[in-house]
Amino acid sequence: MEVETRSGGSSASEGRWSQSGTSLPVRNVQALAGSAAELTADTIQRYIQPGVDGDTVLAEHSDEVPVIDLAKLLDAESVEAEAAKLRFACEDWGFFQVVNHGIPVEVITGMKHDIQKFFQLPLEVKNTYAQRVGDLQGYGQSFVLSDDQKLDWSDMFGLFSQPPQARDMSYWPNQPPNFRNSIEEYSSELMKFTHSLATFIAKTIDVDPELMEDKHVGQFLRMNYYPPCTTTPEKVLGFSPHSDGSFLTILLEVNSVQGLQIRRHCAWIPVKPRGDALLVNVGDFLEIMTNGKYKSIEHRVTINAKKERLSISAFQVPKYDGIISPVLGSTEEKVLYKTIRVEEYARIYLSSKRDGKRTLDYAKLSQI
Repeated sequence: MEVETRSGGSSASEGRWSQSGTSLPVRNVQALAGSAAELTADTIQRYIQPGVDGDTVLAEHSDEVPVIDLAKLLDAESVEAEAAKLRFACEDWGFFQVVNHGIPVEVITGMKHDIQKFFQLPLEVKNTYAQRVGDLQGYGQSFVLSDDQKLDWSDMFGLFSQPPQARDMSYWPNQPPNFRNSIEEYSSELMKFTHSLATFIAKTIDVDPELMEDKHVGQFLRMNYYPPCTTTPEKVLGFSPHSDGSFLTILLEVNSVQGLQIRRHCAWIPVKPRGDALLVNVGDFLEIMTNGKYKSIEHRVTINAKKERLSISAFQVPKYDGIISPVLGSTEEKVLYKTIRVEEYARIYLSSKRDGKRTLDYAKLSQI
């Protein structure tokens, strides 16, 4: 497959997503984790998260995470029952796994293979695609906003992948050899999947699916590498607690190492991903659009003492110059969220350190 390319830059609207925030350059965590000489008590101190080892974790509830079957949603005989499960998942959890998602196995396998090969490349090769000042894309870290904040134990590689005219191909790696095609194929399949899923989500709240058409037209791929932490794994986090500044987020677990946890009833629940599933969570923009009926989920990533973890997050985002308004179910329903410009919310979200769902407070009216 030939990848649609641009020599650099992006479309007038969607490309501005990448200039909505920036991150300070910090030490490469993969290199740090692999160097016993550098992994000193002083070095690790900036990654220690106070109190995180005392948080309540309820592993016994992992099996309760909802599972949605897209094939049943597409079947006239089973759609009603499965749509009810989807509504419950969005209302009560804000998170669910999707099976029979329709993305070909070979596309997923190719993407997993190439992202593992990319993170195995020498640091100097990966740094060829390093983040540049004022741009969210590239290889590095994210949400590093000060020289003294606590850091996450992870590296990431981010790309704006959709729409095609928003791509900056200077960030798209030539190594491994098929990586660009793998990204193109996986990204395109995710857009089809998101369209189907968003159509059914719209129906669960009696909204015309066309109202959601421009709410997930953009896509940012964040490929995550979480090295093992052999010293204090229980005191560091791969990603601090946060909700997503997206409409929907779709997560693919690259290897079998667990680490994702979701916040529910004031405790953390580890997610046990199914090998045949995609993980989906409600983003802040969907919470605003549903007037709080569907809640974005707060989540975090923990670190393994011996094994690396890799994952790929696809943030499906609205048009950058668009507007998000609460859709009310009746004239009696109280409006709980502001009508906001996507650009305005994006800039606030991307210029703030991850701190639970605090950014969403900006979009709430005072009576909540």
